[in-house]
Amino acid sequence: MAGYQGWFRAAGDGSAARRYAYGSEERSGIDAWPDVSEYEKTYETPFVLKDGSKARFFSSLDKSTVDLHFKWMQQYGVDGVFMQRFFNVTREGSGKKEAATILGNALEAASKYKRAIAVMYDLSGLKGKGEDCSAIIEDWKYLVDTLKVTRQSGANTYLHENGKPVVCIWGIGFPDRPYDIRNIGLERLIDFLKNDPVYGNCTVMLGVPTAWRELNADCIHDPYLHTIIKKADIILPWMVQRFSPLLHNDMDRYRDMIVDDMEWCRRNNIEYVPCVCPGFSWHNLSKYEFPDDVKPVGSIPRQGGRFYWQQLSTAILAGAGMIYVAMFDEVNEGTAIFKVSDNPPVAKNVSFINMDGQPSDLYLWLTGEAAKMLRKEKPLTTVMPVR
Repeated sequence: MAGYQGWFRAAGDGSAARRYAYGSEERSGIDAWPDVSEYEKTYETPFVLKDGSKARFFSSLDKSTVDLHFKWMQQYGVDGVFMQRFFNVTREGSGKKEAATILGNALEAASKYKRAIAVMYDLSGLKGKGEDCSAIIEDWKYLVDTLKVTRQSGANTYLHENGKPVVCIWGIGFPDRPYDIRNIGLERLIDFLKNDPVYGNCTVMLGVPTAWRELNADCIHDPYLHTIIKKADIILPWMVQRFSPLLHNDMDRYRDMIVDDMEWCRRNNIEYVPCVCPGFSWHNLSKYEFPDDVKPVGSIPRQGGRFYWQQLSTAILAGAGMIYVAMFDEVNEGTAIFKVSDNPPVAKNVSFINMDGQPSDLYLWLTGEAAKMLRKEKPLTTVMPVR
């Protein structure tokens, strides 16, 4: 399963957005440029390609965009996606309406192409000053009653584990958050999702830091995190930026962490999902978000797919039964596995990663190959497969 942001807007798409992630030649919020050759609708941007033509972008708000993405998932064998639902859209406003449109389109496309789909609530946006998770409880009721997320019209492909619909709450235990996990109503939220007679009976998955087990490094040092984790059914440690192909034997550290994590989870009767990503790049956004810590372009290089395959094969060898891919469409941080252009725009003050000369669909294909090996439909190989 991959994460799906669905937050991209373009000038002219009818959205309420005032600023667009692709920005301009002076300031952009993305590091990877999508290959838009197959999209039904695209939009002109301020950027120019090497041949002098205008670079174009897609909009997540278009039904045809979401349909194409799910078509790719079926074509390449990606099992499905977790739709990211940020805390801000649980409040009333234009963002909620647009998010509902995108989620509705995704549910329809998931049925059409027989792809799994689930909701992942991201606590980003939760202020923590007198605010708690109650909005998620009301929003889940809205999704069940109005959008009918767990009973789509057509084929019902909402993700289930142990016969129960999966709901993920992401962002628990990170020290850079403005909220304290002890006072935002997490236990009440988990109890509601698991036990409410109308809206409950769900499998609850939690998104936690890489060092959740030892409560150090990128994790808060509060043992209450373990109390919360033990109330859930599945945990997903966030591992983006935690491992790099530039460090010698870093995959050994990745393997050892997965093995030790899974042992802890076995003892506590919790399921475990390791996280993989194709690489990482946050150059353009970091220039104005973190001017004192500007990231280089492709700070965690993709190496033509080798780094991605190292993580996938290592996780499977370590015994993982399921894998979370970060992310399907995340071009902001350069982690997208969907079709990314090897011929990005050229600009004076903005730089984009390329595909190392590889075809734009490489990472979709590699994900499908890993899925077959995860299900033991073909032998696992630690060497990146070749088409």
